[in-house]
Amino acid sequence: MIVVGGSLGGCEALRTILQRLPAGYPHPIAVTLHRHRDDNGEGLLVTALQRGCALPVREPEDKEPIRPGHVYICPSDYHLMIDGDRFALSTDDLVNFARPSIDVLFESAAEWRRNRVLAVVLTGSGADGARGASWIQARGGTVLVQDPATADGPWMPAAALASAPGAQLLSLHGIAARLLELARAPVPKRVNP
Repeated sequence: MIVVGGSLGGCEALRTILQRLPAGYPHPIAVTLHRHRDDNGEGLLVTALQRGCALPVREPEDKEPIRPGHVYICPSDYHLMIDGDRFALSTDDLVNFARPSIDVLFESAAEWRRNRVLAVVLTGSGADGARGASWIQARGGTVLVQDPATADGPWMPAAALASAPGAQLLSLHGIAARLLELARAPVPKRVNP
């Protein structure tokens, strides 16, 4: 499973990556982008991300099964979590001043998928995603971080690098290439807690 987080400039960064993934890409991709809480409905964000993307892009519903080859965008004013083989949506308190919170998505993915998670931290301000990246790395997952020098908001990638020092620092094109490599690699067996 691939989990992605971003904030300032994150939509355009994500589009750059998604446009390079082919139809039939085998892994589900769950995304938390910081959004204004009044930005409700799938409308503009999903439409913008779908443009040029060969994979279906949508907002998941609570308890919706996770399907391979789909891009799921967290709805505004909800936390998106992995709950087994389904998504869960929550209106719990803000985390890192945000709802949706990247840490919430990353930490739930780390708990359920352990070493079968690849996290991507994109451009943004603040430190949301840093703690979750550390959790994923501690459970055997992989963390990719956008090079802060190429980010509209270098603070979020820098915080992730500080929290998960084994993370791979890549350009957006490098992240897309790594996701394509992942599609050709065998899925690792689950590591027990």
